[in-house]
Amino acid sequence: MTTTDPRAKLPDAPLADNERLKGDSDHLRGTIAEDLKDGMTGGFNGDNFQLIRFHGMYEQDNRDIRAERNEQKLDSLKNVMLRCRLPGGIIKPEQWLGIDKFAGESTLYGSIRLTNRQTFQFHGVLKDNIKPMHQWLNELGLDSIATAGDVNRNVLCTSNPVESSLHKEAYEWAKKISEHLLPKTRAYAEIWLDGEKLHSTDDLVTAPLADSVKSGDATEPVLGKNYLPRKFKTTVVIPPHNDVDLHANDLNFIAIGENGKLAGFNVLVGGGLSMEHGNTKTYPNTAREFGFIGLDKVLDCAASVVSVQRDWGNRSDRKNAKTRYTIERVGLDVFIDEVEKRMDAKFESIRPYQFTSRGDRIGWVQGEEGRWHLTLFIENGRLLDYPGRPLKTGMREIAKIHKGDFRLTANQNLIVANVPEAQKAQIEQIARDHGLISDKVTPQRENSMACVALPTCPLAMAEAERFLPAFSDKVDEIMAENGLSDDYIVLRVNGCPNGCGRTMLAEIGLVGKAVGRYNLYAGGNRQGTRIPRLFKENITEPEILEILNEWIAAWAKGREADEGFGDFAVRTGIVKPVVDAPRDFWA
Repeated sequence: MTTTDPRAKLPDAPLADNERLKGDSDHLRGTIAEDLKDGMTGGFNGDNFQLIRFHGMYEQDNRDIRAERNEQKLDSLKNVMLRCRLPGGIIKPEQWLGIDKFAGESTLYGSIRLTNRQTFQFHGVLKDNIKPMHQWLNELGLDSIATAGDVNRNVLCTSNPVESSLHKEAYEWAKKISEHLLPKTRAYAEIWLDGEKLHSTDDLVTAPLADSVKSGDATEPVLGKNYLPRKFKTTVVIPPHNDVDLHANDLNFIAIGENGKLAGFNVLVGGGLSMEHGNTKTYPNTAREFGFIGLDKVLDCAASVVSVQRDWGNRSDRKNAKTRYTIERVGLDVFIDEVEKRMDAKFESIRPYQFTSRGDRIGWVQGEEGRWHLTLFIENGRLLDYPGRPLKTGMREIAKIHKGDFRLTANQNLIVANVPEAQKAQIEQIARDHGLISDKVTPQRENSMACVALPTCPLAMAEAERFLPAFSDKVDEIMAENGLSDDYIVLRVNGCPNGCGRTMLAEIGLVGKAVGRYNLYAGGNRQGTRIPRLFKENITEPEILEILNEWIAAWAKGREADEGFGDFAVRTGIVKPVVDAPRDFWA
């Protein structure tokens, strides 16, 4: 039985249509199974267009050829993008070989795309291959449940290759949280696996729920019949590395170690980066500190935060439906008090923690257990065989001989983890032979990132992934001219303001406004704890480079010791810092 604080009530307003379609979906089944048999279209009809997202897929088409096909009186070349569920980003080499095979044989583009949600995506899966794709994943022990839609999505975990014991504990909690918050409907298994059991959830053990958390829906006791008001993202973070960009997420568990063992977590809630151009009711925001909890309350805390957002979130205006807007509306203390009631425990005071970095440590590092870990820089996460750089083939060859595991990072890179000393040279040689290691990659390039954007993302207003490599070349030149080749600026590019490239935590960020035009933001920091501010709107690449040339030259001459560009930009008045995003982001 859920409880509702009167201060959480929203003004009377019609529910968003997504609420109708979720409620009418028969717990996410809809008519997807029947729609798969419709050969008249390569896409999905009616509500199913939205419902497939809860199964980890988005309908897309190639926008590069859309106009040409329209002229030929042809339907858009509809296909789906699938995002795998991979808590903590850990995958076995034999699983990698399986996804490599499917990507090469059954997708339009042949690539494997690593994402900053610490998992991989298939792009360009035609309708006839969708069901076989899910069955293939299931045979590999994988699935795509709840990696999109109004649910808790893939749970991130710091990809820490050094403190192996602490990482192992944190990773296990990431898996437990993911499983605890999964939809319980059998829709996925019924539609895609003909009712067969899911190999990926064979060991799933769901902890009991307090009555105050339960939704009243027997099938979905945590998420409810209508699921969440909006998408929900969770992380497990191991300081001092903020590689998961915790402030981009609704719920964050910051690992607190004592004597090398995990003692519990600091809990931060309400981060998020999406916004809408010119809509001052939308804004990015950093997460708020709730307090510390012991390990015995982790799952209760996770379910309680989710259930409060389930019951109090805005179901009328999807642009204001995320957790951060709920906290702003009802008040932080009210939200915390309700979470404590539902988990039947009080938060302790926040334990000390500090973040010093968030980029991946490219190259070899040795873990505390003596094993070696090789972090490979994968530009924009796209693994494909390019001329002179057969990256995808290289990863396949490594997977054939590697006996450890792979870890996908939240920066779209890949760690070949747990390599014995005797195999280190062999794996490095394969990586170099296939272009997976290059001594020419600069620190600046390693700390730059873009979302997918055009041609496949239907929301993209401008290029991002295809724009960044050549743009990085030009930024590298500016850095070199100013004696900064060994330094970096956290640079990110989004094709739209939806936040997928995490631009609103960058020191310099570009957000697409139209084809060839971007809004320029500055003033985030290297630790990922400050939102940047809009500097100039709707400008072209030459205009951006002219501004960056001036900024980087000034930074090179006037920076304080080890001062990152974002801190320099704030200190010298290039931009004012965003102190309280709800109130001053648009100021």
